Amino acid sequence: MSVVWAATSPESGLFHLVERRSEVKDLSDRFSDLRSRGEGFVEVRSPNREFPVLTLAFRGDHAVVHLMSDTERMSLLVGDGTVPSGAEVEVPIMDGLAAFTGDFVLDVDRAWDLVHDFAQTRAAGPLGEWCVL
Repeated sequence: MSVVWAATSPESGLFHLVERRSEVKDLSDRFSDLRSRGEGFVEVRSPNREFPVLTLAFRGDHAVVHLMSDTERMSLLVGDGTVPSGAEVEVPIMDGLAAFTGDFVLDVDRAWDLVHDFAQTRAAGPLGEWCVL
């Protein structure tokens, strides 16, 4: 199954904005490379549609997942309790760091499982509770 994605370069650590179309396995391989590096940012969408786009930003064991439903609507996936709601975690968004409260932080393995499922099913709704920004 094909997917369109863009991600941080494992070599430079910078976000590579050019999308590539590949099998989900190639996306999984890139995530594994970034996981070995300790942080990264990934955008995923269907090859047939511009939206929805799911993003995964992670650093260490913590991740944040965004859903872009269209050009004007973005949501954050509610966290899984990995980090207390009052605490903050920084993750890379494209080429900079952004801070998120624990309310929106997930365990990186759980977040990857959700993104991987989205890459295969193209369905974002069942992934969890979304908070519209």
